[in-house]
Amino acid sequence: MTKNNPAKTVQDFILGKRNLEDTVNKLSNQLEKLIIKECERAIKMKENKTALVVVDMQNDFITGSLGSLEAEAIIEPAADYIKNFQGCLIYETRDFHKVEDYRDSVEGRRIPIHCMLDKKGYDTEERISDAIRGKRAKVDHYVFMKNTFGSIDFAQSVARDVKNLEIEKIVLIGLCTDICVISNALMLRAACPNTRIVVLEDLCAGSNPENHYAALRVLRANCIDVEKAF
Repeated sequence: MTKNNPAKTVQDFILGKRNLEDTVNKLSNQLEKLIIKECERAIKMKENKTALVVVDMQNDFITGSLGSLEAEAIIEPAADYIKNFQGCLIYETRDFHKVEDYRDSVEGRRIPIHCMLDKKGYDTEERISDAIRGKRAKVDHYVFMKNTFGSIDFAQSVARDVKNLEIEKIVLIGLCTDICVISNALMLRAACPNTRIVVLEDLCAGSNPENHYAALRVLRANCIDVEKAF
């Protein structure tokens, strides 16, 4: 029978205790850093009470089946605006459809097929995606997928954030001014009746120039500010 060595047992106990203390200290330091980071983020969100909505800046609306030169022209300035955005939240809406459902829908009978899931046309334009990715460390980012022009779920979610985070201003950019931008802007106006909503006209493009400017007039009529970013 092997006898236990009391001295070794004590040494093992002391070593184990030290290892445990080291682990606890490391976890404590990590937790402290996390708490500080979250507090700083919360303070910053309180200070910068602006949310940005990037509407459907996907390949099919830029160079794909519903693309236009006007849409292509806003990509670089929109990416620069996102990179320099100093608010607290970035929302991104993405249009999506399934081939088997789209052709028999009201939209499918009037508008060419676009933004099919798992196709390149669905993806966010690369420069816009890179700009958003670069902000994720400093600004919270949420993606909302929708299979129609405006999203009730999106508007309700933003309304909750407006209340909980005391957001004072919502800024919209994206595509198309006369379809998805105006649809979501009007839904946000209904969901957030006392929040300032701004559409940046030089960072939006319509299905054609005439419809773009017509949509801007309707937005103004609904107490939504239309401004220029640059």
